[in-house]
Amino acid sequence: MAAARLAAALLLLAAQAACEFGVLRVVPHTSRTRGRDYCILYNPQWAHLPRDLSKVSLLKLRDLSTTQLCSYLDVPAEDFTNQITMVARGNCTFYEKVRLAQGSGARGLLIVSKERLVPPGGNKTQYEEISIPVALLSHRDLQDIFRRFGHEVMVALYAPSEPVMDYNMVIIFIMAVGTVAIGGYWAGSHDVKKYMKQKREDGLEKQEDEAVDVTPVMICVFVVMCCFMLVLLYYFYDRLVYVIIGIFCLASSTGLYSCLAPCVRKLPFCTCRVPDNNLPYLHKRPQARMLLLALFCVTVSVLWGIFRNEDQWAWILQDTLGIAFCLYMLKTIRLPTFKACTLLLLVLFIYDVFFVFITPFLTKSGHSIMVEVATGPSNSSTHEKLPMVLKVPRLNTSPLSLCDRPFSLLGFGDILVPGLLVAYCHRFDTQVQSSRIYFVACTIAYGLGLLVTFVALVLMQRGQPALLYLVPCTLLTSCTVALWRQELGAFWTGSGFAKDAPQSPWAATQGPVPPKAVDVSLSQHPPGEELAKSPLSTEEAGASDPAKDPDSPVASPLSPSNEDQAQPVPVVKPETSA
Repeated sequence: MAAARLAAALLLLAAQAACEFGVLRVVPHTSRTRGRDYCILYNPQWAHLPRDLSKVSLLKLRDLSTTQLCSYLDVPAEDFTNQITMVARGNCTFYEKVRLAQGSGARGLLIVSKERLVPPGGNKTQYEEISIPVALLSHRDLQDIFRRFGHEVMVALYAPSEPVMDYNMVIIFIMAVGTVAIGGYWAGSHDVKKYMKQKREDGLEKQEDEAVDVTPVMICVFVVMCCFMLVLLYYFYDRLVYVIIGIFCLASSTGLYSCLAPCVRKLPFCTCRVPDNNLPYLHKRPQARMLLLALFCVTVSVLWGIFRNEDQWAWILQDTLGIAFCLYMLKTIRLPTFKACTLLLLVLFIYDVFFVFITPFLTKSGHSIMVEVATGPSNSSTHEKLPMVLKVPRLNTSPLSLCDRPFSLLGFGDILVPGLLVAYCHRFDTQVQSSRIYFVACTIAYGLGLLVTFVALVLMQRGQPALLYLVPCTLLTSCTVALWRQELGAFWTGSGFAKDAPQSPWAATQGPVPPKAVDVSLSQHPPGEELAKSPLSTEEAGASDPAKDPDSPVASPLSPSNEDQAQPVPVVKPETSA
């Protein structure tokens, strides 16, 4: 049984290798100056299509789309000499249709399909007998042709060469590597600065920490939920896709707010606060500029939600919101040890490979569950696409821009999962004072892994699980750097962080904490000297604790942080610097 399934899968792969995408150029019968291209799927084993449109002659399209052309009774009295015949799919084999068309003088055969386009196959003997091209055209494209040009049209079939690699991959590479680098650096710096600030304010109550430390139990639950959700999307795509779109709008607007808030807080205007009130979220009296920022972020998200299917420009909004969402998640989710990083990356590595390479052997259609969900099922009645990807339209002239792959995609998981390891490396760099060697090495490894993914995509011409290449590159590189620096033990357990520091009421749940030696050295200096050595900015050094000021508002997502409040800033004299 397993051997039969494997043989069927190999036959399917062979059929997919034999088919190619081509182009149907349609022009009106009265005017040859304006026309439109449509996607077709053809089998070069019947007959090859020319690569250059200038070498193809326009022929009249003979519309017999209401018949299947399965017998001589379906052949009209007038033959098909020097015409492209168009018939409906069904009731007989492709060979029977094309044999009748060729016998009546047709120069090519177009088969209109209301179902998913499949390669028009046959056997070796039939391929040798037929000398005209056979291609499949979708019924939706046929309706568009009739609506635009009517039934009297001239057509040409050709198949331009596919470029080895599209330029949009360069754009996706820059966006992905840039997001991982910026997100990892931001997350690591955010944790260290927050610790140093709380360390300086010794004895104060713990401030609210939005970061979440990931535990092994959370990793297992997360992966099980991912598998469950992916299967649900595969079987109930049309119902759940709108739920995912709504979640993306909410999460991406929050992420955009989180990314822009530090910049907006530096603006010198709109610092006034809302009056005292009892309204939800407003009773904490946020600043007017933060309210305007929240309104702007929601507007951008809603604008994308309304115009998400505008292929010309909506992808720019989706990528902007997606990058902001990824940066926000990298800052919020924190892996405390390299052990947790390894567990998460390896489990998702298996998850990605299984749903891309193994599920085609388990589904009736023989298609990957991951690829079907990411690109949208072909039989979907909504024609909606999941927004949890970076997408860039194809920039080269190619049949793929007309067919089922007009965009190149990279899932958010292929950014977030390695990005969490990059963030951990940056935090460890800061604690052991390693001049960011872990961070730089892991970021470069991510870029190399992404390049390998693109090469595999070009060579195999099918969707690839990016984590198959990203996980080994990033994990092995980080481990190699730790071995080279003889810090593998500390890197594995995260002992450069809070475990080695003197325990306080909040140390067990807080982020990175300096080692004991650093803690002791800082505590032996006068306050002024300690402040001068701190890498924090003067504004952060002068921040006060809201618990000691009853008049100051409590921090909230819509209210300014403690840095926004005007407090006396200690003056540090140059001569006190060490």
